Amino acid sequence: MTPRYRRALIVSILLLLFTAAGSAALGQASLPLSRMIPVLFGFGTETESFLLFDIRLPRILVTLLAGAALAVSGAVLQGLTRNDLADPGIIGINAGAGTAVAVFFLFFPISAGSFIYLLPLVAFSGALLTAACIYAAAYQKGTGLEPTSFVLIGVGFSLALSGFMIVLISGTDRMKVDFIARWLAGGVWGTDWPFVAALAPWLLLLVPLVLFGSRSLNVIGLGEQAAAGLGVALKRTQILLILCAVALAAAAVSVTGGIAFVGLMAPHIARSFSGADYRRTIPLAMIIGAFLLVLADTIGRTVPVTDGIPAGVVVALIGAPYFVYLLLRART
Repeated sequence: MTPRYRRALIVSILLLLFTAAGSAALGQASLPLSRMIPVLFGFGTETESFLLFDIRLPRILVTLLAGAALAVSGAVLQGLTRNDLADPGIIGINAGAGTAVAVFFLFFPISAGSFIYLLPLVAFSGALLTAACIYAAAYQKGTGLEPTSFVLIGVGFSLALSGFMIVLISGTDRMKVDFIARWLAGGVWGTDWPFVAALAPWLLLLVPLVLFGSRSLNVIGLGEQAAAGLGVALKRTQILLILCAVALAAAAVSVTGGIAFVGLMAPHIARSFSGADYRRTIPLAMIIGAFLLVLADTIGRTVPVTDGIPAGVVVALIGAPYFVYLLLRART
């Protein structure tokens, strides 16, 4: 671990903790930072405890977990495609998850308690089908996965599925349309403890698998022929890691809505400190992704406008120029 990487890791953790504390303190009803520690240890008033434990803390944990999941998903996709522009929100995976959620929400009435835990599975099925179509279209016999085709085909799927969702909800009940529209904009709606419980197992299961496969990602970065020559079971490794990336992105967006660009920015920023070693890139990207989404949600819900601004919009305001910057740099 280089000193530069160590400093980046420490700074990222401190930024995340500071942002989470600020998010817990800010809102329509403020909770002074000086009261945070006493409330955490059970020495707060009933109102303070309700505000922190029932309203603010679960929302912070949901955005933290979702941001980390999207960052890992983006890092895996960028490693597999050897393309810095790969992101689950840009190449259609989030759109696939969103389409499945929209269809499920509109046409399959189910109890709210079951809905919370089924939603990540529904989102995963839509994201997986989309990823399989993109992979099949971009895979070329003899040369393997073509990175540029993968991204371009994914962008095409994203646009097509977004258009399909607009058609789908155009004649639907107004209340459901409002919910789906806010979901598509990246409005964090899973803000209770059950959503934390629904999201956390996906990270606990899949992130260790990704970390275990990070050495293979390093080898794939040398090129598919070189990776095969070094003994990597290429196709099996690609499929396993793509499944992990798709599942993490689907689980995240099922409770936070259509968040794009976190999976683009976090791994790229992390790589500038960790180099090409994904064993170091992924942990740092997780922290940066968590920080970005917690910050975006905090800004979005505290701005002085009616109902706030969806976190996805706040992230896009930062991420879209960053995407253009990466695109221009890739052309030079």
